[in-house]
This record gives sequence, C-alpha cells and structure tokens, in this order.
Amino acid sequence: MYIIKLDAIDSTNTYLKDMVSVNLPKDYTVVVAEQQTKGRGQMGTKWQAEIGKNLTASVFKHFSDFKVENQFYISMVVSLAISKALDKFQIPQLHIKWPNDILSADKKICGILIENVIKNNKFQGSVIGFGLNVNQKFFDDLPQASSMNLLTGIVYNKDEVLSQILKHLQVYFKQLENQKYKALKAEYETNLFRKDKPSTFRLPNNEIFLGIIRGVTEAGKLKVWTEDEIIKTFDLKDLTLLY
Repeated sequence: MYIIKLDAIDSTNTYLKDMVSVNLPKDYTVVVAEQQTKGRGQMGTKWQAEIGKNLTASVFKHFSDFKVENQFYISMVVSLAISKALDKFQIPQLHIKWPNDILSADKKICGILIENVIKNNKFQGSVIGFGLNVNQKFFDDLPQASSMNLLTGIVYNKDEVLSQILKHLQVYFKQLENQKYKALKAEYETNLFRKDKPSTFRLPNNEIFLGIIRGVTEAGKLKVWTEDEIIKTFDLKDLTLLY
C-alpha cells in the first residue's frame, strides 16, 4: 500500500485521476489531504470540510476482468467497508443512504465519490474518494451533517481511522473478487437507510409521493414500493429521499 500525504490539494480524486491518466498506479495507492479546495460529491455537489479536522482521501483500486455492468457493486463494497470501519469506533446507528452516503441515525458523516477508469472499452479500476467528518464541531447551514466527534465526544486519530477503512476495503474487495455478489447485495440492503419504512420522496418536477424502499437492482437503481402498490425503480438523478 502506497500512501501520499498532502497539505492541500484541489481534490484528491482529481490528483489520483491525473496519475491514472499517465500510468495506472499500484493497487491501493492512497492520496490523503489535510485540505481540499475543490472537494466534490455526488451529482457535482461541493464537499465542505474544516482544514485538518476531517479525513479526505482517495484510493485507487485496480480491477482485471471486471464487467462494467457490475460497477454498482463497487459502491456497495465501499459503503459497507466504511460503515464497518466506523462501527469499530462505536459510531451509533450506522446506515447507508442510497446510493452510498454514510449516516449515523439521520445525520450524514461521510460522502463517497467513485469514478471508474475505463480504457479501450475495458474496466481498469476505480478512483474511490471519500470525505469523512472526524473531529469537526460546527457545520454552517448543514443541519443534517455531523461528525464522529460530535456523536461520541471522542477526539479521533485520523490515521487510525484511515487504517481501519483501508483494512475493511481490502476485506470487502476480496469478497467482490470472489464474486460474492448475492451476499454483498443482501448486506448492503440490510443496511439501507429507511428500508421497509414509509418514506417521502421528491421527483425532479417537485412532485412529492410516499413509498417504501425495498432494495436495489443489480445496476444500483432504488426499488420503491409506491402507493399504487407496484414497485418502481429510480436512478439517482430521478429521485430525492426527504428525511
């Protein structure tokens, strides 16, 4: 494992993707930054993090003979690995909010951004970025955000947290390499936030409806049982869970 530590960078994902564009890095090459000036989240959102208080990192995972249609399993593996690692630090009520936000109860503590590397129509690997709120105490205008420290009162060593996450990533990616698809999907669905509970959703046209999350498809679409008693599937851009 090769870890690159930086004081400040625009984005750890961008840094690692630039490396990939020149030559594929070693498996589990890690880039960690004390400050990200242009941290990115899902759907182009910006990731806010106080300098030195949080864990902002990206990991390169190499793949061989991996089918592009199975790429949502990478998202499952990463969210499960981070959730399991946080469980070791006694973070309570951990859930995965589809597709891969990590929550404690209903507070977001970690965001994940996965960018897959495909060259010559072959899946080469993934740049896995995550922003984990570790010791930050204040979040301006983010009522649904929290941190490990706020949840437990403990000041955490970020290197120890990173070590646990990397350890669990290796465990879960080994399961993926061994094609344990059914077990991984079952564990992911078990940990889904608000699964089997009546929930409120918003569509892109701002229409609100009630439904119940039943799971995900192999491709990562959310399966929602709707009021007209049928199960519909939704892409990330097609649906917002209100909570």
